[in-house]
Amino acid sequence: MKVSSILAGTAGMVFVGGSVAVSGHLADAPNLTVQALRYAVACLLLLAWARWTRTPLHRPRGAERLWLLGVTVAGLLVFNIALVHGAQHAEPAVLGVAVACVPILLAAGGPMLEGRGPAPRVLVAAAVVTLGAILVEGLGRTDATGVFWAVVTFVCEALFTLLAVPVLGRHGPLGVSVHTTGIATGLFGVLGLIVEGPAAVTRLRPDDVLAGAYLAVAVTAVAFLLWYTCVTRIGAGRAGLLTGVAPISAALTGMALGAPPPQPLVWLGITTVTAGLALGLTTQPELPTQATAPTSV
Repeated sequence: MKVSSILAGTAGMVFVGGSVAVSGHLADAPNLTVQALRYAVACLLLLAWARWTRTPLHRPRGAERLWLLGVTVAGLLVFNIALVHGAQHAEPAVLGVAVACVPILLAAGGPMLEGRGPAPRVLVAAAVVTLGAILVEGLGRTDATGVFWAVVTFVCEALFTLLAVPVLGRHGPLGVSVHTTGIATGLFGVLGLIVEGPAAVTRLRPDDVLAGAYLAVAVTAVAFLLWYTCVTRIGAGRAGLLTGVAPISAALTGMALGAPPPQPLVWLGITTVTAGLALGLTTQPELPTQATAPTSV
């Protein structure tokens, strides 16, 4: 297994985990407008990178449009909406635990989309990583509505990776990232105009702009590219194990920003995630089957 691929996925999850504290600064901002600007900036950066590296970008065709739309609607649009509404009914730990369960779904569903069966060792490793991530996140209070949004968050986080598998073969990590951020810009832009109004952008404070810039550059443009590169090279099942890095990054980032040091249970969770990663990533994997591009319809 290529170490560089694992490092790419790990770095992507570090950025995602570190975004938790940054996203908190946007609680009072016009969220839909911020998200539209975030994805617009990310898309432009990715297009500039494609031009700089002379990486060809392919126009989606046939069923590819549906896969890319699915990634965007589930993994970006509904996911962000679920986080906002879920936070009104559940403590952050509840939503974090929902996301922490993603490795198991990716370990089972990812290989099937790649044309092979799940690896038993990776399934066990995913369970270990999930347990460790839950220990890091802890358990929080919620109501029935909070549970609903937590489930939606879990499903959308998994679909962000699973729905991209069939199109990564032809479009590659950069192409998928460009198309999904472009679609997200349009979706969030239209919703922002309808719900928040065209003047919403004038209500953004300087700290909102800085937070949005970090999300656009690190958590979107860079993290998307790193993550899809990892999925392409080692497969969705094993890449899914690395999502356990995100809650660790969130805990350590919070400590760096002045939060109290993690409790012993959190350190136990970090150790458990590390053990799960070692179990699932230290064996020679089957090479992911390159997904063939869907035929035009």
